[in-house]
Amino acid sequence: MDALDILTDLENVIPYFQPIFSADEQRVIAYEVLGRYRSEGNIISLGQFFLDDQIPDEYKYEVDLLLVQKALDLAIELEDDVSIYLNRDADLLMYRHGEPFLQELLAFEKKGLSLKRIVLEISEGNYKGDFAQLDHLLQYYRTYGIKVAIAGIDNDTNYFERIGKLNPEIIKINLQALKSNATASSFTDVLFSLSLLARKIGATLLFENIEMSYQLQFAWKNGGRYYQGFYLHPPAPDFIERELLKERLKGKFHEFIAYEKRKLEAIYSAAAYFQNKVQDILVKNKKANYEELFTSLAKEMDGIAFRMYVCDEDGFQKSSNILKGENGWFTQKEYILKNWSWRPYFLENIIKMRNEGKGILSDLYSDIETGETIRTFSIPINGNDYLFIDITYQYLFDHDQLL
Repeated sequence: MDALDILTDLENVIPYFQPIFSADEQRVIAYEVLGRYRSEGNIISLGQFFLDDQIPDEYKYEVDLLLVQKALDLAIELEDDVSIYLNRDADLLMYRHGEPFLQELLAFEKKGLSLKRIVLEISEGNYKGDFAQLDHLLQYYRTYGIKVAIAGIDNDTNYFERIGKLNPEIIKINLQALKSNATASSFTDVLFSLSLLARKIGATLLFENIEMSYQLQFAWKNGGRYYQGFYLHPPAPDFIERELLKERLKGKFHEFIAYEKRKLEAIYSAAAYFQNKVQDILVKNKKANYEELFTSLAKEMDGIAFRMYVCDEDGFQKSSNILKGENGWFTQKEYILKNWSWRPYFLENIIKMRNEGKGILSDLYSDIETGETIRTFSIPINGNDYLFIDITYQYLFDHDQLL
């Protein structure tokens, strides 16, 4: 597709609209505007046109502005609580310091379109300009009620730093990575960190490229409020009825909720099982030292645990590690007096155990030394000491509700 074909045939440059659905309302709450070109009965995406570095910015801006005008002419008739997402490359957004684009939006405001409905979806991963100027421009736009969304998790190590600087209202997450087994695990770990950051800055998570049911479930489970993708509805030249998927989404959410409830019940049951099993061993070995206690625990927990140790309430290890290897259990004395209070949730869990007087089964996490996905059961064993039992991945796998 030649750029000149498009520039000399702007009549056939048209907007398509992909609906965005919300978890809380189960209906359309926004549309993303996508550029299309109509050629000999075919509809062609304009994505490559805007990504082509050989095309001057003024040509891209002309086509982009036309798309915005055509899209907003149609969107102005939508209900007032429906937002419009406009894709803006950071370099293109800075064209002539962003003023012509703002004036175009203000012209639509005079026609009755509240700028509070506009969301600028910024792609700035390859932005080479002054980041402070971009931030200043976005802050200026915000004074008119315009919101900012940042798209995608990329490989840029500064991604989290950029989110922190731009402080977007919406963080858009591409679920394409879930299709690959090689990247799915690391993607989940990064997403966990991103969800914590989003919560800290008050941003909403929007998951895009949802193409299958399990991706929708993943988005729901990982704090996604907004959803978009072909599984829900493809881009189209017209708007759809807002309640179109309400019953379908409600049904899906009921499935997801039922599944998570079963998992939570399994986790609570496992915690109760470990509590009773370990407490019984502790009572029988009330006068035993740690080595004798570990001997009893290893016998009873042989098919469940692979590492055990005791810490005080400040995180200092008071015992050796007892670790299960290929040839049975052995001790690691070098861990005595190491401190683990720096670990996430360590002190929080100590206080919880101390106050409730019972054990805790941890969330899933990757073990630092083995790299395997595990859980840890921890339990108070006297006034100041706490026993930690690391559960094997194999046991979790055999009891798959724990994974």
